[in-house]
Amino acid sequence: MLYVNSKSKNSVGDLSFILQRNSSSLKNNLCYIKTMKLMDVRVMMENDSVTPNLISASNVGILAMQVYFPSMYVKQSELESADGVSKGKYEIGLGQHEMAVCSDREDACSMALTVVHRLLKRFNVEPMEIGRLEVGTESQVDRSKSVKSTLMQLFTDSGNTDLEGVDVVNACFGGTQALFNCVSWVESTSWDGRYALAVATDVAVYDAGPARCTGGAGAVAMLVGVDAPIVFDGRLKAFYMQDAYDFYKPTAAGATEYPVVDGALSVRSYFEALSRCYGLYCAKFERLYGKEARVMDFDAVLFHSPYCKLAKKALIRLVFVDLCRCVVGPSQLNPNMPNKGVPVRFDEDRLLTLDLDRNEEAWLMELSGSLFETRTKPSLLAACRVGNMYCASLWTSLACHLAGSSADKLVGQRLLMFSYGSGLASCMFSVQLRRGRENEVKLENIASMLADAMSQLEMRNKLSPEEFLSTMETREKAASSAPYIPTAQLEHLSNETFYLVNVDEKCRRKYALKVSEENETLSS
Repeated sequence: MLYVNSKSKNSVGDLSFILQRNSSSLKNNLCYIKTMKLMDVRVMMENDSVTPNLISASNVGILAMQVYFPSMYVKQSELESADGVSKGKYEIGLGQHEMAVCSDREDACSMALTVVHRLLKRFNVEPMEIGRLEVGTESQVDRSKSVKSTLMQLFTDSGNTDLEGVDVVNACFGGTQALFNCVSWVESTSWDGRYALAVATDVAVYDAGPARCTGGAGAVAMLVGVDAPIVFDGRLKAFYMQDAYDFYKPTAAGATEYPVVDGALSVRSYFEALSRCYGLYCAKFERLYGKEARVMDFDAVLFHSPYCKLAKKALIRLVFVDLCRCVVGPSQLNPNMPNKGVPVRFDEDRLLTLDLDRNEEAWLMELSGSLFETRTKPSLLAACRVGNMYCASLWTSLACHLAGSSADKLVGQRLLMFSYGSGLASCMFSVQLRRGRENEVKLENIASMLADAMSQLEMRNKLSPEEFLSTMETREKAASSAPYIPTAQLEHLSNETFYLVNVDEKCRRKYALKVSEENETLSS
């Protein structure tokens, strides 16, 4: 909180008096205070300077969320036929039903603009109320200029240029770290009493070949502040970082959106990171609570999901670890499956790799079927219809979990979450949905807004495989063209969506907001 210095002869608690003082430096320091409706703000004044006292922050977490998906998609079953692969390879083998598609009108910046604009508007948050803005992405359109700097278009008109944070980059992990940084800022002595805003935005596209069906796109914005209904177990974060070339985008590849992917190494790296993080999380949990952590004790288990089948395989591997640790027996997970005749080899040396053969996977999937249906599958609603959202993937899963339950059932829940980004960076952590009527009301509001956003999945425009291929070819050309005017029509975009107007000869990008009456153009 900021305090009034009672020793100053002009000291009063009236903000209007303070803001009318002639000192321009004072006005600049206090410009954001006028719109702080949700904070108890007072001011210390001494010799025309402003010095905030330390602010005590408690229950820091997520106060609001908004998600955005592109308004075009292609059906995976139709892609199977067009690609000449066996029926069910994408739908059953990967667990994907649809895939979001971005035209040349949308990119990571436009989606970030859209999702932040919608969050501020729908949750009635003034731009001045944001003190930190951080973006997680791996889909930058510039190797120097941050996506966050493009988002400043939404804040400078209100006079808010005092805004900490930039982009965080490490494949799909950037969104998680951006959120962690926002939480840490509010909890720190650097906090000035305003909200923080974490954004995850990405376009996942692949060159023609077996990986193309695992694309997608989306963006998530999360408002961070005190007395939040969604809080983090700060002492229960387990990180695993390593140097790996499982998925990367070398600058030597030139102007292309396509990554270099070692699919087999990427899956192995994901599972090794999962094992390392879960093992460390369990050790920290036992030290903190004096009891063993078990995956079955969490109300939901959410994963970074490049494709939905990977999340299912990740869950059974956590069950495998629990069985190896002897903290749970098969009959506790599925009473219909006997403890005898288990076709799985429980060796400690397998805990690091989590390498299972097909028979072992099949048995563990049957054993964990109920656990998957209740703890993980509800969070994959968007993932199976949108595809890989890179940085936004895990946080869209959280949004789906919240949107799919009533607030009275959400309160009191503890969620286990695993974030992974190739290269690699990973973390396992837990989230608590706080009890109490006030938190229930907040969760109800968040869930309602997210359910409305999820309903937009039913209003998208379906592309044929041929139209999808044409769209991808257009994006390929656009990636290396300047000047460039997008060719996609605006009809497929919903209202309150930002889109790319053009790229000039100096590669400067201009965006506009599609609204019902007229377009408001913003230059980047």
